[in-house]
Amino acid sequence: MKMTRRQLAAAMVSAAAVTAQTPQPAASPGDDLEAARNRLKTNRDALAQVQVPMATEPAFQFKA
Repeated sequence: MKMTRRQLAAAMVSAAAVTAQTPQPAASPGDDLEAARNRLKTNRDALAQVQVPMATEPAFQFKA
C-alpha cells in the first residue's frame, strides 16, 4: 500500500483528533499516590539488582 506524505499527515491528524475526543477518567489523588509508590518500588528493586564495585567514586565531592 502506497501512501503519500499528505495522506500520512491526514491520517495522523485524524487519529490524534479521535484520541483527543476520548474522555479520560478523572484520577483520584489516591490513585496517583499508589501509582507513584509502585514506580518507586519498581525503581528501588531495579537499583538493588545492580552491583556497584566498592572502588567506584561518587560523581560529586563534599567541600566544606
